[in-house]
Amino acid sequence: MIQNGMNQQVIHPMVKLQRQVKSLVDAKLLKPTDSIWKIALLYGDDWSHWKQELLSFEFTMQDPVSDLLAVESWEEEE
Repeated sequence: MIQNGMNQQVIHPMVKLQRQVKSLVDAKLLKPTDSIWKIALLYGDDWSHWKQELLSFEFTMQDPVSDLLAVESWEEEE
């Protein structure tokens, strides 16, 4: 897919993670009530990066996946 960089807003990396997690829930690989740490089982080597990102947004690894999916905006406050 080729994107026109002029008009398109860059997608926040957390939006990509959120979409991937939603597709895992839709595919019944994760339940909305599962703890976020279960994502680690599916991400392997990339998990340490995503874990740091989630922690920076004040998630804990015990929070349910549904909390991650409920976020509407990933704008970081300056």
